[in-house]
Amino acid sequence: MTGFGARGFWLFDLDGTLVDSLPAHAAAFRRALAEQAPGRARSFRYAEIAGLPTLDAAARLVEGPAAAGRLARRKQELYRDGAARGEVVLLPGARNLLDRLRADGRRVHLVTAGSRGSVERVLTACGIQEAFDGIITAEDVPVGKPDPGFYREACRRWGADPGEAVAVEDSAAGVASAVGAGLLVLHVHTGNAAPGAIAVPGLDALTALLGEEVRGAG
Repeated sequence: MTGFGARGFWLFDLDGTLVDSLPAHAAAFRRALAEQAPGRARSFRYAEIAGLPTLDAAARLVEGPAAAGRLARRKQELYRDGAARGEVVLLPGARNLLDRLRADGRRVHLVTAGSRGSVERVLTACGIQEAFDGIITAEDVPVGKPDPGFYREACRRWGADPGEAVAVEDSAAGVASAVGAGLLVLHVHTGNAAPGAIAVPGLDALTALLGEEVRGAG
C-alpha cells in the first residue's frame, strides 16, 4: 500500500470514521420514526441509509418533503441530545492519527454529511473541535454523498488539487463521492474496500502505515 504518505491534504469523514456515532444515529432515527411513522420503524435498517445527509435519508424513509423535513428535524434533535449525554465517542486511534498528521504539517479538514449543529456538538463532546483547518457539512454543499460534487466542492473551497489529496471514509457512499472527485481514498474499519478505495482495518493501522511510508520516503 503506497502513495499517500507524502500527500499534505487530508479530508476526513466523521461518523463511523473518526467517531463511533452509528448506534446513536440509528437510535435517533428509530425513535423519530416510532413517533412519526410507526409502521416504517418496524422495518428500519440504519445500514441502508448510513452515510447519507439526514434529509436525504429521511426522504427514503417517509413519503413527501414535508414529512421528510419533520422526520429529519426530530432525528437531529434526538441525536444532538444523545451526543451531549456522551453517547458518541472517539474511535480507537482517532486522536493519535489527527495529532500525527498535524504534527507532520498536514492540512486536515472535515468533510461530513452531518448537519453543522450536530457536527459541532459531537466535535466538542469528543474534544477534537480544534483538530481541523476547515469543516464542510451537508448544509454547505448543494449535493450530498455519494455525489462527487461533495468532495469537488471541498477541494475547490480549500484550494486543494484532488490528485494530491487523501480522503478517509468508512461508507460506500462516502467512498463513491471521493473516488468520483479524483481523490485517493482510504476505506477504514474494513477488510473489503468499496470500489476504487484502499482497505485499512483501523485508524491505528493507518497511523502505522503513514509512519512506514514517511520513513520509506526518507
